[in-house]
Formats: sequence, structure tokens, C-alpha cells
Amino acid sequence: MTILITGGTGLVGSALSQALIARRHDVIILSRSAKSSTQPRLRYATWDVAVGTIDPDALAAADAIVHLAGAGVADKRWTPARKQELVRSRVESGNLLVKALGTMPNKVATVVSASAIGWYGPDPQVPSGKPFVETDPADASFLGRTCASWEAAIRPVQDLGKRLVITRIGIVLSRDGGAYAEFRKPMRFGVAPVLGSGNQIVSWIHIDDLVELLITAVEDRSYTGVYNAVAPKPVSNRALIEAIKKAKGGFHLPAPAPAFALKVALGEMSVEVLKSTTVSSAKLQSKGFEFRYPTITEAAANLERK
Repeated sequence: MTILITGGTGLVGSALSQALIARRHDVIILSRSAKSSTQPRLRYATWDVAVGTIDPDALAAADAIVHLAGAGVADKRWTPARKQELVRSRVESGNLLVKALGTMPNKVATVVSASAIGWYGPDPQVPSGKPFVETDPADASFLGRTCASWEAAIRPVQDLGKRLVITRIGIVLSRDGGAYAEFRKPMRFGVAPVLGSGNQIVSWIHIDDLVELLITAVEDRSYTGVYNAVAPKPVSNRALIEAIKKAKGGFHLPAPAPAFALKVALGEMSVEVLKSTTVSSAKLQSKGFEFRYPTITEAAANLERK
């Protein structure tokens, strides 16, 4: 099977590409500039979302698309211009894929698209007795509206007869980047950062489980619609840090990062850092999906061994 990936050079896309190749799939990564590859089953093709162009040969070769493209939510402070870029990068890339699939020759049967648990609002109380599920409406916040627009942009592929799977991805834990790597940095100096009260719930997923889910969604045609890509056991920020400390070993002094300081440093983005969002993985588990790392203890232990 040939899989076309957008956002294939990012944290998730890179891990997904290598896992697909290991399973003897062929991978085409869409990039804004032409690149060469030394791996027999991996090649690059060009697309330009701003101009609205995509390599027709790459699209014609694809059996499935995994759509991960989008500017990094936590990469920069949320200025008005940055917020516009976060929305535009997701909506315009989705629009381009829909247009290309509707107008260019292709045999794509499946589209698996990323979304995020930013779709959901804050827990009404902490701890929450009712985790968010896939049928809950999008929150009215910036990220809620962004996720709604993101998903709406790709949904028309269903009208083209393509099977669509949308994964609302939680906080991805990986040694190669993202939140986990940021939490570990101060620990090199014996400091364990706790954000705000530390009581806010983090709905997370190990990178290996996310990659397995994306591949399963491509290969298993019984997967359709929206799935929360989160581990079965969400934890508080404090518990997450404690799990990393224990797995890492050594002495680490707790270092609270007060909410007001985070608001000064991060601006509006601090709302998401401090937000408690308990998200359910029940729908995914009902499909029979088995997590290799269902608990934060198992996830942290594995990541510290890598």
C-alpha cells in the first residue's frame, strides 16, 4: 500500500513514516520543496498550500492519505498573526486535499486526518466525573473553533466516496520533542516543573500508541468517523511530572510555575497549558484497540529507557 503523508517531517509524521516503511508500505511525504531520499520505500513530492498545487503523480500513486499538516500550536506565542496562521495552515491544506481528490485522477480509498483534543473545553470540575466523548460539541474557545474548522475542511472527502477517520490527538509523549521533552529539560538541573496548581488533568498518548492507531485507521476499514487519540488513564500535571521523575531517577526538586507567571510568559496560550481536559478513550477501546502504554507509569518508564 502507498501512503501519502502531509506533515510527514514533524514529530508524529517522522515516526509514522518509519513505522509504515517497517511494515513494507511505500511512503510519499508531501513537502514544499523537492527532497531526495536514501530509503527505498520513501520518497518526497511537492505541494504548495498557499498556491494550491500538489504533485499529481504522488496523488495518483496513493492508496491512502494521512493528513497531519498544520503549524505547531505551542511553537510560538499566540499573536493575532500567529493565530491566523494556525487556522489557515489547517483549513487551507484540508481544502487543497479535498479539491485535488475531487478533480485529479486518484485511487485514494482512505483519508486519516489529525485533529486535537483542543476541540473540548475545560472540565466543569476537577476531577471530572464525566470525561469528554467524541459526540460532545466543539468548545467556543480559540482552539475549539480552530479544531472545528480543521475537521470541517477535510470532511467533504466523504462526499467523494473516501473513508474518513479523524483522530483528536491528546498530548503526545515522545523523547524526540513535544511536551515530554520540555518537561524533562529542567530535570537535567534537578528541577521538576509543576504548572499552575498541578491539579489540571492531562489527556496524553505515547507516540508509539498514536502511530499504531494511525496505521490501524489506514489498514482497518471498519474505522470511520472521529476517535479520541488518548490513553485510557488521563493524569494530573503533578502526577505526570512525578511519573517522569520516578522513571528518570535521581533527585528533583519540585518547582511550581505559578499561573500568573505562565500568563505573563505565554499570553493567551497559557489558558491551554493550565486547562484541565479529561478525554475518554472508550470508543477506541470498544473497537478493540490495545494500548501498549495505557498508564503514565508504563509510558514514562519506556520513554526513559529509549
